[in-house]
Amino acid sequence: MPDQNCAVILAAGEGKRMKSNRPKVLSPVLFKPMLQWVIDSAQSAGVESICVVAGYMHEKVEEYLAGFNASCPDRPNVLHVLQKERKGTGHAVMMAADFLSSHRGGNVLILNGDAPFVTPAVIREALDDHVQSGNSVTVISAALDDPTGYGRIVRDPETHFIRAIVEQKDADPETLSIREINSGAFWFKTDDLLEILSRINNHNAQGEYYLTDAVRLLIEAGKKANAHITGDARTVLGANDCLQLNALNSIAREQILCAHMAEGVEIPCRDGIIIGPDVTIGSGTCILPGTILQGKTTVGCGCILGPNTYVRDSQIGDCVTLNSVHCDGSTIEPGQSIAPFTVLK
Repeated sequence: MPDQNCAVILAAGEGKRMKSNRPKVLSPVLFKPMLQWVIDSAQSAGVESICVVAGYMHEKVEEYLAGFNASCPDRPNVLHVLQKERKGTGHAVMMAADFLSSHRGGNVLILNGDAPFVTPAVIREALDDHVQSGNSVTVISAALDDPTGYGRIVRDPETHFIRAIVEQKDADPETLSIREINSGAFWFKTDDLLEILSRINNHNAQGEYYLTDAVRLLIEAGKKANAHITGDARTVLGANDCLQLNALNSIAREQILCAHMAEGVEIPCRDGIIIGPDVTIGSGTCILPGTILQGKTTVGCGCILGPNTYVRDSQIGDCVTLNSVHCDGSTIEPGQSIAPFTVLK
């Protein structure tokens, strides 16, 4: 992947329905902020240069990014810009114009900071499609049984290229019947996006500057626009309130437990077991009810963890037994059996 490729992550939203004292993008899914899920996916896909557009409670987002950059010296720093007035997705990308200008000649990935399930595989596949097809813009789309609330992908009936992206509130009944929706993730040719970015207007029902209008402007300029359909509908999922956030946690929890069991981790009963996305566990290890594993935790092979055990940011050797143990930032050598109700820090 060329070095000039970059990503802009939109993270300015308030998330009023969360009723929280933090920006929505810092709401956690399995202990990790949604924003971090998105950053990790982009970087895992090979997009190293990232700019986050912050807005509501931007100081907290900036503080989080400063901590992340300091804790990951082996990764390129994640930059940030401020969207003082939140006037829509197109306006948010305008705030990153200088960042985009420094990456001319490449492609830019636009992601939403509150859509944690976009995967590195989907990002790479969409980029391959984007480059090989010579697209000016490639929308990552999905077909949903219930597309209510999402912008619809309107295709030309002959070429099947994108003719328009129409937001829910601006759609007529025929358009509302379309099941293919815009995930909010895009690949643009950076130069093409910069050329039309300032021409986006807010003549719509919401009075906002839609990034989807960039797609329309590129089409009007004779540029090629298409959509990469992903079969993973989770790509579009986000959270606007705590009920939806709980649903994201449930989806992620189930996915992670199944992935560990597929690799030989024994989980005889899932009750109360929560495993974070950055935890690694060796085969033959048994996880018992009430066990919580989070952070950069590594567990060896042949261990018994639980019941009622908490482990965070720790390294657990092979054949270790932890029953009702609290372990935070510790290293446990292979073969140890820690007494119940021990606290290790």
